[in-house]
Amino acid sequence: MSNFHTNTFVRRSSLIFPINIPRFVEKAFTRGADCCVMDLEDSVPDSEKASARSLIKESIPIVAKGGGDVSVRINQDIKLARKDLEASVWPGLSCVSLPKVESAEEVKIRDQIISELEEKRGIQQGSIQIGIAVETALGVLSAFQIAKSSQRIVSIGVGAEDLTREMGVPVTAKGDELWYARSKILVDAYAAGVQPFGLIGVEPFSWRDPEKILEAASYSRGLGFKGSNSIHPVPIPHLNSGFSIPKEEADYAERALNAFDEGLRRGTASVNVDGRMVDIATVERCKIILERFQAIASIEEKKSRALKGSESVEEKMRKAIEKAENIS
Repeated sequence: MSNFHTNTFVRRSSLIFPINIPRFVEKAFTRGADCCVMDLEDSVPDSEKASARSLIKESIPIVAKGGGDVSVRINQDIKLARKDLEASVWPGLSCVSLPKVESAEEVKIRDQIISELEEKRGIQQGSIQIGIAVETALGVLSAFQIAKSSQRIVSIGVGAEDLTREMGVPVTAKGDELWYARSKILVDAYAAGVQPFGLIGVEPFSWRDPEKILEAASYSRGLGFKGSNSIHPVPIPHLNSGFSIPKEEADYAERALNAFDEGLRRGTASVNVDGRMVDIATVERCKIILERFQAIASIEEKKSRALKGSESVEEKMRKAIEKAENIS
């Protein structure tokens, strides 16, 4: 299965765009997102879904050129989902985003379809991840069971627009109307060993005030959320920054670890660093902070290298897809 690890998995920003708009596909890899999500769901009208589906395979190598993960958001209806997965599960696809999930059984069915396609096309078993969005009251109540339903699952978040529509209330920047749903998802995610996604402090899918997006991302990181989606490229660098570990935080963690090690050599497991007590619990937190800081640096380096050799990335991906076509 996937080598996913909660703390070192980095997906601070996911840019969602309709696959049937060519200019969005062509520019997606230049936006700096940790993940590019080709949408077959809400942003594609019913009349366009069949033709949009046919564009996925050709688009994967283009979207992959930026070095970020490549995902596809499929439709919730199982008849459409089967067709979406058949069109999407090819080499280069990192993740499948499942919207409006309400039960563990839904995930298991789609997991099985992905497994069959991986085997059919010579893709490493379990390598394609699943991202979950719960967008109804039932989905929120079932979130822990959903998050535990597949080893492919790497993230779970609340779909604010659909849930507030069901509740009959407007969605707000402050987000009081979603405090329970977001809090439950946050705890359920950690209990299940997956990453919680969410952005608190701005209206969902807002991009007109970048400074507020940065502030909201930083605040949300402080609550324990790991990343968020955007339907516009403007928020992407601010999501990346806000959901990153600040250097001063990493520097303190490193000083604390060094001081603690020195304390152990003196025979004490409690030391003072910058006026704060550092003990075993603090040390474990510092290790987590530094591990994530390093993981974020690695993903940035990966994206930088890919951009410098974007044409070779595309060529390599096309060859992998061609090989998979011959197998299947």
